[in-house]
Amino acid sequence: MKFLHLADLHLGKRLNDVSFLEDQVRLLCQVEEIARNEQADAVLIAGDVYQKASPQSEAMAAFDQFITRLKSMGLRVFVISGNHDSAQRISYFSSLLKQTGVYVSEAFDGRLQQVTLQDGYGEIVVSLLPFLKPVQVRQFYPDEKIETYQDAMQTVLRHSPVEPAKRNVLVCHQFITGAEISDSEEKTLGGLDNIDASVFADFDYVALGHIHKPQKCTRETLRYAGSLMKYSFSEVNQKKSVTVVEMGEKGNVIVHTVPLNAPHDMRLVEGFLDEVMALPYSEDYVWVTLRDELPPPDARVTVSTVFPNMMKFSILNSKTKTDEDILAKEQMENKTIEELFSDFYRLQNNDQPPTSQHMRILRTLLKKLEAEKR
Repeated sequence: MKFLHLADLHLGKRLNDVSFLEDQVRLLCQVEEIARNEQADAVLIAGDVYQKASPQSEAMAAFDQFITRLKSMGLRVFVISGNHDSAQRISYFSSLLKQTGVYVSEAFDGRLQQVTLQDGYGEIVVSLLPFLKPVQVRQFYPDEKIETYQDAMQTVLRHSPVEPAKRNVLVCHQFITGAEISDSEEKTLGGLDNIDASVFADFDYVALGHIHKPQKCTRETLRYAGSLMKYSFSEVNQKKSVTVVEMGEKGNVIVHTVPLNAPHDMRLVEGFLDEVMALPYSEDYVWVTLRDELPPPDARVTVSTVFPNMMKFSILNSKTKTDEDILAKEQMENKTIEELFSDFYRLQNNDQPPTSQHMRILRTLLKKLEAEKR
């Protein structure tokens, strides 16, 4: 049986007030073409279908049309919710959809949701697990010690036994220890959401979502498919793709990737104004940095005639660097530790502020440090 594995569609995503939806729809059409060329049997979508828990109607329509077209090709589809999704909203009509071969993870009820498929080698059990937090798992297992994401995952898997003799596939949306991340993913203080890859030992293939860079984690069959397209400038060097998984008999899993070609690339452009203006006209999403010591006042407008979809514009020269260093030093000296932590968190998390839980943890640590000094 052959699966396509994709994740982190983030339909409805905007960056610098630019909507990516048109590009996303065209990329979904590429996914359909890949499914057709690969003669796939099923598609695994590992979470973050939408950018927001309450997605815009255009994003919902795009996903509905995508799923409808996959079904018209005779494919089975498996979908879970990610941390950007509303598990309840994603699972609307899940019982009805199940009858058509579209399996959508329902809101977490304490166990894996399992679907059994059949091919020439026997049964394949596909397990669906939406994005989980420890607090959700504690509701179902109050007598268990569940403090970390690792504890939560181990508890769920322990109460949802997998038959090792069968071929098992897991679709989930979590951070795996050691995965290479970018600015697009929300990080937690101290890596509290990390899960060790060893907990998935009973699964022949683990289809992961959450990390935007396509990659394997400890083994070829435990993989992040990566995001549909580049969603921040920290991803400019990433090659986006769809993962193709072919399952033969037990123990025989072949994995390869097929590249996705976005209508507009996201890239960095740097140089002197005359060098930048000599570059070919491009509608790519770019961050332009000029190195001129005395750029003209209308430099940004001038550059936009070559790069109309320019998302960021900056000037890096001896003066701006010196001014930035002085200003940064003055600002740091006048800020509290909590303010500095908040700035650092925003820098690491695509300008997302820390949550109240993060700040409580920081204050607890600061109190402990203060107590140790006394």
